[in-house]
Amino acid sequence: MKNHSSPRKREKFSQTELLDLSYDRSFLQQSAVHVARQLIGFRLCRYWEGKVFMKVITETEAYMGEEDGASHARFGRTNRNAPMYGPPGIWYVYVCYGIHAMLNLVTGRENEPAAVLLRSVQNVSGPGRLTQWFHVTRSLNGQPCEPSSGLWLLPPTERFSVHTAPRIGINYAGKEWAQKPWRFIAEI
Repeated sequence: MKNHSSPRKREKFSQTELLDLSYDRSFLQQSAVHVARQLIGFRLCRYWEGKVFMKVITETEAYMGEEDGASHARFGRTNRNAPMYGPPGIWYVYVCYGIHAMLNLVTGRENEPAAVLLRSVQNVSGPGRLTQWFHVTRSLNGQPCEPSSGLWLLPPTERFSVHTAPRIGINYAGKEWAQKPWRFIAEI
């Protein structure tokens, strides 16, 4: 059984380590499928109430725009999905079932909606638990993935083997889209 760490248990890191943005952000301009695989091993960082928390990303899912039957962009641009049409490297945060915030990173080219859902980080499994642990709310929707927003990425300190699987909970999209192996999971 997986350990679902309490939001009260946090790791501490040096100021230098927390602001090391020494990765080439241009990779976010690539397809969501490519970025979703590359994000495995990146560290998600959150500044909250005077402290910084960090965990390694262990599971992601790719959503590939208007043609993807599982994407929020499948019906075109709306107020809800507008951040997906923005520049790569901004957060798209929506609420699922009126309860859980879901955290996505916009990828690809501006006006070509695509995003990567962050599903799990080390010791925190599931996108709703992830956002709860990191205190993610819709206030981050459309904000840049950088320290100024309070939520950002750091490059990996180690790489993991990654395996793929179909995305979760998208049977409504039809068999073709439901079976795409666009979920990426670290083999830890």
